Amino acid sequence: MRIARQTLWEELLQLPDQPHLPLQVRLRSAVVREILAGRLTPGAPLPSSRDLARLLHLGRNTVTAAYRQLVDEGFLQARARSGVFVAAGARAAHAAPAWAPAEAAQAGALGAELPRGRAPQWGTRVLRSLSQLPTLTKPERWRDYRYPFVYGGHDPQLFPTEDFRECCAHSLARSQLALWAPDFENDDVPDLIEQIRQRLLPKRGVFALPQEIVVTVGAQQAFHLLADALFDSRTRVAFEDPGYPHARNTFALRQPQFVPLPVDAEGAVVGALPRGDAAPDYLFVSPSHQCPTTVQMSLARRRALLQRAQEDDFVIIEDDYESENLYAGTPMPALKCLDRSDRVVCVGSLSKSLAPAVRLGYIVAPPALAAELRGLRHAMVRHPSAFLQHAYALFVSLGHHESHARRVNQAMQERVQLAALALRRHLPQCNFTLPQGGASIWVQLPAGVDGAALALAARAQGVLVEPGDVFFQTPARPCAHIRLRLSSIAPGLIDAGLQALALALRACPPPRCLGA
Repeated sequence: MRIARQTLWEELLQLPDQPHLPLQVRLRSAVVREILAGRLTPGAPLPSSRDLARLLHLGRNTVTAAYRQLVDEGFLQARARSGVFVAAGARAAHAAPAWAPAEAAQAGALGAELPRGRAPQWGTRVLRSLSQLPTLTKPERWRDYRYPFVYGGHDPQLFPTEDFRECCAHSLARSQLALWAPDFENDDVPDLIEQIRQRLLPKRGVFALPQEIVVTVGAQQAFHLLADALFDSRTRVAFEDPGYPHARNTFALRQPQFVPLPVDAEGAVVGALPRGDAAPDYLFVSPSHQCPTTVQMSLARRRALLQRAQEDDFVIIEDDYESENLYAGTPMPALKCLDRSDRVVCVGSLSKSLAPAVRLGYIVAPPALAAELRGLRHAMVRHPSAFLQHAYALFVSLGHHESHARRVNQAMQERVQLAALALRRHLPQCNFTLPQGGASIWVQLPAGVDGAALALAARAQGVLVEPGDVFFQTPARPCAHIRLRLSSIAPGLIDAGLQALALALRACPPPRCLGA
């Protein structure tokens, strides 16, 4: 009987497989899980803290602390000299399902089962779909691949855990709650606006008023807001080709007329912009580190671009992508810095070098446009998490943002150098230009090799790379490019990963890679 009882509790209160969490937290989670699932019913007794500690091989203090917290939260009830029991109101009442008429009748509710009708045809109802557009994707279990040269990951060894935790803890202090807990409506946390305008933008040569800055849920929401506010099917949008697919696809929701703009060694080719009635209404560029080629737009090209915007009356949307990730030298001034006629709207990210999932970015725009964007944002999400804004403002004010950026730059420079050596050693038939910053290398494959087919073949070697075709509006077939992203892979795996990619390339000769 004792063995059976021990087995029962071991199975019932199996701790979640989350070894990064304290044992006391995992035990609480297990008890709450069983209560909410109805397997521990109101009034059911739980073992004493001593017995449960022995049964689950935990410390008694761990069990006592978990019980105390669950009593405070209303899941358990402690009765003097009797023990610990599941509280009467621990599990909220659940509505009876309409599709179970017998059970509903027993419950005295809902009545007869509704007849099954025809489901809506969502394929014909959805008016704005991105499902068919090419974009950057990863396999579902991409983290299981040994050599992930792809976007969207982060290196846990580089994440400033203690610094960021300190800022979050300070923001949670009772004295700070009033600074971020209330509803901000259309506004942002003033401390973050000040840190952006006084600490971050001046490094790009940009000086903005508070009313010109809008905080966003990452750069992606910034693109969405701008498309909603400015684009429709009559709008002509010049877009770098190749260019950033996530921005292009977000803009595509409003069905503008895209004008492909080629990119050369100095950035977007201004001379290729159409004139007159065919001139664009807007131009999207990433001059700091062009995505995906990593080219930095020259100062002469920047001035020529601003002159053309004035002459042809179009607005420039500047994605200040990876502007802080410069390995050496003086940063090139942002287009917004050179703008003298309010023709540049600047989009920036606060979270790319920290962790992509943090999702904080900003827009710098003339006050009239910024006000409209805040109204649109309010209709979507009201505002980004005020807690996160407050914590990140503190992160910047304490110098953590700058010191973290320095560490990331050093680490990425090392990885780029390692990748360049490995490319020359294992893939000498491929061409690339060593980037001046950022965390990517744009690789040109041998003629006739298709990047998408190579990316698929490389998975068999445990290698993930980004095929180049998704960056082009109308890619060549075959598209002989791939992008190697270095933020997700450990330095010690770069050489072996590119050696494995070379094996995939040898196993994927041009006739097979044509995609025919």
